[in-house]
Amino acid sequence: MATSVKTAISLHKNLFDQVSELANEMSVSRSRLFALAVEDFIKKNENRKLLEKINAAYGDHPDDEEKYVLNAMKKKYKKNIEREEW
Repeated sequence: MATSVKTAISLHKNLFDQVSELANEMSVSRSRLFALAVEDFIKKNENRKLLEKINAAYGDHPDDEEKYVLNAMKKKYKKNIEREEW
């Protein structure tokens, strides 16, 4: 079972009122609402980091060998289309 810890945070009154209203609408405690919000924020941040890694991995330009293969594939595709050999 996960251990809970207590913490104190400071909020502007307007934000506190919005949190209280939303917690009431959702029938959860403010504490639970904050936990849900932080879990969501962490998940989104992890997804953002993963996307950055994916973009970095695929963001490079093709090297000479990849360009050669791509051009060969284009030529082959063009010939097939001209002969209608799909």
